[in-house]
Amino acid sequence: MSDLSALLAFAHRLADAAAQETVPLFRAALEIDNKLGEDGFDPVTHADRNAEAAIRALIGQEFPEHGILGEEFDDKKPSGSGDDFCWVIDPIDGTRAFISGMASWGTLIALSQNGVPVLGIMDQPYVGERFCAMRGGPALHVRAGKSTPITTRACPTLEQATAVTTGPEFLVSPGASAAWGEISTSARLIRYGGDCYNYALLAAGFVDIVIEEGLKPYDIQALIPIVEQAGGVVTDWQGGPAHEGGQVVACGDAGLHAELVSHLP
Repeated sequence: MSDLSALLAFAHRLADAAAQETVPLFRAALEIDNKLGEDGFDPVTHADRNAEAAIRALIGQEFPEHGILGEEFDDKKPSGSGDDFCWVIDPIDGTRAFISGMASWGTLIALSQNGVPVLGIMDQPYVGERFCAMRGGPALHVRAGKSTPITTRACPTLEQATAVTTGPEFLVSPGASAAWGEISTSARLIRYGGDCYNYALLAAGFVDIVIEEGLKPYDIQALIPIVEQAGGVVTDWQGGPAHEGGQVVACGDAGLHAELVSHLP
């Protein structure tokens, strides 16, 4: 626990370093590159690259033996010291929101051990809001220097639920659109957008269901400890581990999660 506490403190330093790169460029004129070229639109900016570079530089100074998996640069494998720690980074989760001036993006920083995330931070530095957790500890909301424990809320039925997804256009696998249609028809409230913020709000008890697909490990690993330590459940659509990304469902209520998994394709 004490070792993880020190590593979580270091993760907060990483989030601070990323914020120094992202906040000055938010709602500023930016050159936007498209990583997909003519095959679609996957934007990236100097803010993404600069923030990840700052995080990588600090990790290299303090923990050169640790691996790094990030969105913008090549992977670095752990040195084989035995701990097999790897930092999993998305410098700006929600780049589409970032370039649109919407404050629903966040910096995601996870530390995995032997492939399993053991701590995570979701930081929204523009509004001064941070969510974090480590294995065996509470999930916390941090704002203005004050840390407040957060928990998910009970929601035993879909008819009582607030369900969110970044956008129905991203639910494209066979049966996914039909499943979302059934869920969105039955749920009390549906919201779109949000990216990583959706999981933080689920952990804080404001949202009940998050459904996504097409995620990468750096899109989800930081959020898993936050949701789980707040009392929620995060799995793939079959109920298995979600740390490799792909199809992900998160629920604040374990009973509701079991119901959803039984209906997802």
